Amino acid sequence: MHEVFQRLVSLLDSHQARYRVILHPAEGQSARVAEIRGTEPGQGAKAMLCSLKGASDVYGLVILSGDQKLDMKKVGAALGGKKAQLVSAELARELTGCVIGAIPPLSFDPRILLIVDPQLIERYAQIAFNAGRLDASMVLDTQDYLRIAQPLLLSVTQDPESACVQPGSLG
Repeated sequence: MHEVFQRLVSLLDSHQARYRVILHPAEGQSARVAEIRGTEPGQGAKAMLCSLKGASDVYGLVILSGDQKLDMKKVGAALGGKKAQLVSAELARELTGCVIGAIPPLSFDPRILLIVDPQLIERYAQIAFNAGRLDASMVLDTQDYLRIAQPLLLSVTQDPESACVQPGSLG
């Protein structure tokens, strides 16, 4: 049950990462868990396991700021197709060893491409996430996270004002 949590602790310790563990009641609401952690909702690294529509073996663990929404077309393009979809709860557990809501922003499965939206790491010096369990969180230094995870950095969030954004103005 706590195997992923132990793997995370071992991985972070072996890389001398700056992090802290927060044990708390199991909580599914991201706003409530942010309150418990003492972090901002946007600081939460939301992990969403996606697959490419029409391809059963192409997976991406997409990490975005807790206050953002995923753009499935952007994720699909990153995975080499048109559109992505969330995987089932059963498949998520099989691939990550975690229930949905407890998946950390790191992948221990070589079949899963790790994609991080740059907004998360640009906005916060530390990220917060459920650490393989619904009753344990970690707050991790963002630079240590990038050094250890080595994700693909790619914008995968919905553009709230996409209708009025000028080309080249997002850089």
